[in-house]
Amino acid sequence: MATLFRDIYILDGEREAAQKGNILVSKGRIQSVSEGDSESADKIVEGGGHMAVLPGFVNAHTHAAMTLLRGLGEEAPLMEWLQNKIWPVEEKLTPEHIYWGTLSAILEMLSTGTTCFADMYFEMDGVANAALLSGIRCALCRGITNGPDLPDGTRKIDASLADSLRLFEKWHGREGLLTVQLGPHAPYTVPLDDMKKIVRTAKERGIGLHFHFLETEWELGYIRDELKMTPERYLQDTGILDVAGAVFAHGVWMDPEWANELDFSRSTIVHNPRSNMKLGSGTLPLDCWLDKSIGLALGTDGASSNNRLDMWSEMTSAALVHKGKTRNPTSAPAIDILRMATFEGARAFGFANKGLIREGWMADLILVDLDAPHYIGANEENLVGYIVYAGSSADIRGTMVNGKWLYRDGSYLTLDRDEIIKNARIAREEITA
Repeated sequence: MATLFRDIYILDGEREAAQKGNILVSKGRIQSVSEGDSESADKIVEGGGHMAVLPGFVNAHTHAAMTLLRGLGEEAPLMEWLQNKIWPVEEKLTPEHIYWGTLSAILEMLSTGTTCFADMYFEMDGVANAALLSGIRCALCRGITNGPDLPDGTRKIDASLADSLRLFEKWHGREGLLTVQLGPHAPYTVPLDDMKKIVRTAKERGIGLHFHFLETEWELGYIRDELKMTPERYLQDTGILDVAGAVFAHGVWMDPEWANELDFSRSTIVHNPRSNMKLGSGTLPLDCWLDKSIGLALGTDGASSNNRLDMWSEMTSAALVHKGKTRNPTSAPAIDILRMATFEGARAFGFANKGLIREGWMADLILVDLDAPHYIGANEENLVGYIVYAGSSADIRGTMVNGKWLYRDGSYLTLDRDEIIKNARIAREEITA
């Protein structure tokens, strides 16, 4: 089954300007990108010069099932929010809750253009099954934390690592839609010796690493006061920078000057601007990192701290906040932000040939309606600015993964919306009762 997008604007994060033309999709891949006439196809999407096709967004850091915790503990600092509002409710979560919470998140993400998400949580088999049911791509990692020993005397953190390795064996590479990483939660929830062990395991097994790092100034103080080392020393002693595919979620308080001393070339920072602003955690100095040898991606964080899973709004926030912070309108260029929201997230989590519109690459695409007042004046040269500053996810008319529509004109093609919302509501009532 081949689909032809005809007479549309083509834009991705590596194009100096958009291109008007056609895209032929077949067998899950982009078969051709051309100007002028193109071969016929089984299905034709007529753009009429008023539609755009972009790579699907990659939400490079989230906790999908936390849709069930949305609205809990609003307007509180991170540690107070976690300890008093989130962690006590999470203790009530069952595998079934997490399954329905994840599906609810997938509904939200598909309708806002996300074709891949990186999820750190627990009971990850349910997350994997939800992703496969929907057809969305997912990078899975089980959050690994310290805690009380299990009833059989096994250390919780050892059991979590063993479960992570089981997940890798079971799900990594499944149907080309899933990858698996190790997920040590953060320096303050994973003892230093255990972090070293997890890092060694990642390197020995060739597994990526996804963890929270320096989200708050408090964490900066924790490493210095409790671990008696600098953050740079922490990175060196743990060996994290030697892991191929190390992902630092947040990184708000990471100093870009460290890149002059340390090798970040195998690593990615995931910027979560809306969550960091809402929790009062600070703002990643994005403009200072853009010229460093480190990947930069975008994520929403969980729906209980953002409170949305809308990557388009994350793009707009990222582009604007840094211009205001630096008082420089050239900071965080729109094209860089688009690349962060697409290609860089896919690359960080091991999804090859995804995130750009190129022949032979995966057909993970979104269809955008430009026939609206806020796109008047858009053309090839300025479209990226219109997308980042004027547009919104309300303009999305379709979300496609592997050449298959998962969301089209308000309808979900692989999921039962009503059933998911019903069960997610039941789950929410059960955990907040």
